[in-house]
Amino acid sequence: MTALSKRATIYLNPDLFRVIRIKSAETSKSVSEIVNDAIRLALAEDAEDLAAFDDRAHEPVIAFEKALKELRRHGKI
Repeated sequence: MTALSKRATIYLNPDLFRVIRIKSAETSKSVSEIVNDAIRLALAEDAEDLAAFDDRAHEPVIAFEKALKELRRHGKI
């Protein structure tokens, strides 16, 4: 643990905790490292999703009904 680490109490599902402890033993990583890695990964995925939303913000909006009509007209459904 680094000097900049903060302590927190979290409650895990017992089955998840058991699996994390097993992974900890098999990888020689602490439970904290595994949880921190998982949180980092989840936040990175969220950041990617938000960036994708920003990239597509200026795309035209197509109504669902119109999209269905286009698919029918082109014989795709």
